[in-house]
Amino acid sequence: MNANDVQSLISAGLPGAQVLVQTDDNTHFASRIVAEQFVGKRMIQRHQLVYAALGSKMGNEIHALSIEALTPEEFAAQPTAGTR
Repeated sequence: MNANDVQSLISAGLPGAQVLVQTDDNTHFASRIVAEQFVGKRMIQRHQLVYAALGSKMGNEIHALSIEALTPEEFAAQPTAGTR
């Protein structure tokens, strides 16, 4: 599993989301996901949405995943939002 595969799974599970996934070893991944689906959700609920999109891949092909889960408003409010 590579970063593009993980990105595709998350994008399919969270339609319309902006998803960026990076990896150095194809088992440990870092992600930034900006999605409307996160509005009104606590961080744990946001992570659960991402895990649901990955299904059984999480813990198997995907050994570890760091998640930055933001609403579009939270992303826009970041000082470096325009440079990402």
